[in-house]
Formats: sequence, structure tokens, C-alpha cells
Amino acid sequence: MTKPPPQRVFRFAPSPNGFLHLGHAYSALLNFDMARRCGGRLLLRIEDIDQGRSRREYEAAIYEDMAWLGLVWEKPVRRQSEHFDDYAAALEKLDALGLLYACSCSRAEIAQATRARDDWLRDPDGAPLYPGTCREKSHEFAQGAPANRRLNMAKALACAGGAVRWREHGMGEEAREMRADPAQWGDVVLARKGIPASYHIAVVVDDALQGVTDVVRGTDLFHATSVHRLLQRLLDLPEPVYHHHHLALDAGGAKLAKRRGSKTLRMLREEGLSPTDVRRMLGLANEG
Repeated sequence: MTKPPPQRVFRFAPSPNGFLHLGHAYSALLNFDMARRCGGRLLLRIEDIDQGRSRREYEAAIYEDMAWLGLVWEKPVRRQSEHFDDYAAALEKLDALGLLYACSCSRAEIAQATRARDDWLRDPDGAPLYPGTCREKSHEFAQGAPANRRLNMAKALACAGGAVRWREHGMGEEAREMRADPAQWGDVVLARKGIPASYHIAVVVDDALQGVTDVVRGTDLFHATSVHRLLQRLLDLPEPVYHHHHLALDAGGAKLAKRRGSKTLRMLREEGLSPTDVRRMLGLANEG
């Protein structure tokens, strides 16, 4: 008797540092629609690892906005702030492999050091590529010392043992094999001063522990997938398939963002728009 395929698991993972806008709605609705079409599960994850910027009132607004859109998700909801031990365990595993080092450089110091070089580069997000100032210093992490924890990228790639790839579906059904290029990020930060884990380490640990099979997110995170696949290889975590969708843009062609004051879903609701109107604005069919 043929065994049925495992149930697919999708997730929407907003940060509670502002109100949701149309860009969030697009990603949430895509995850919801794709899960429903294949009989899969939809999880909601609150990415509140940055406690200095996260607010419970914004988290409450996320639930309100998603319910208004007609989305249904599994409970209980995972909050990153309740799983620091999971990230610490992953970091310790990487440290035991000799892949982490302490870095006390500030962003200003990194910018100054890179400007002094003729061959300075930037990472895919446009930030100056870390020049490796602290790489050869002691790898000891002094208790309470204000330091970032960086991944020694050259050692990590050697430890990974060969090319790292991922399956990219985009928004179609036909998968493409993508070759990861984590080196373009340099020695990425995996834990910051005062923040126990970076987005990179937290997201791969969360996806593995929650059994996520399909990561549906914007193209702004396409290049970060190279780092995530490398970490999955190093930590012996399962590999999801990826679907990177286009971004919702404003009238000027800029990415919608909280910091730019993009119109929020609650503003649209107050203006009298319905969830069907939002779907129409985003070019999504009403699957009700």
C-alpha cells in the first residue's frame, strides 16, 4: 500500500515592532492559500527576539489583522523570546566545531575599516562586508562581555563539505536547483550584543523545530537563503523547499516598510476596505 505524502507545513513569521501593511498581507495570504490548496498546515510565528523593539500591543494587532483577513492558523503560537535555549544550543554546536569567534567591532568601526581599503565590498543587503578584524583574536566568549558572535565563513564552508544548494519554486510549481553562495555575506553575525541570536540562526532553528516544509517569503530574503542552507547543513537540520515571491511596492516603486510609514492594514480597514479589496489590490484571487 502506497504511503501518503507527509503533510506540508507553511509559516507566516512577522515581527511585532509595528503594524502590518500590505506587504505582510501578501505574504500571509500566499502562505494561507498555498497551505489550503494542498491540505497543509499554517503556523504563525512571532519573531520577537529583539526585545528592545518588540511590543505586545503590536503582537495583539497581528492577530487582529490576520483574523480580519480571514486567515486561520494553528495554536499555540511560537514566540522566539520563549526559545532562547534552542538558539543557544545551536550556537554552542557551531562553537564546538570551532566556527564562531567573538567580535567587539561596532558598525561605525567596520564602516571606517572598510572605507580604508581599496577593495572594500558590500553584502547583499548593502552593508559593508566585515573585514575580519577580530577573526584571529581569542575565540573565548568572556562571560558578560559585550561582543557579537560571528561565523568564520571560510571554516564553515570547509566544514560543510561541498556545494550547498536549495530547491527554489518561486511562485510556480516547477522547482529549480539553486547553488548557495553564503561567502557573499562574509563572516555573518549569529548573535548580537544584548540579543541572544540573529535572524539567521533563529529562523533555521525555528523552521526545523516546527517541521516547516515550505518557506514562502519575499525576494528580499532570497540571498539570505544561502546562509540559511549553510547553517542547516552545519547543524544537520532538514531542508525546506523555498518559494520567494515578489514584493508589494508603493506607488513610487519602493518596498513597503514600517520605517517608511507605509499604510497599515488597520488604516485600510478604517477607510472601509474589505479583505476582498485587499486581495484585489494585491492581485490575489478570492479563494473563499
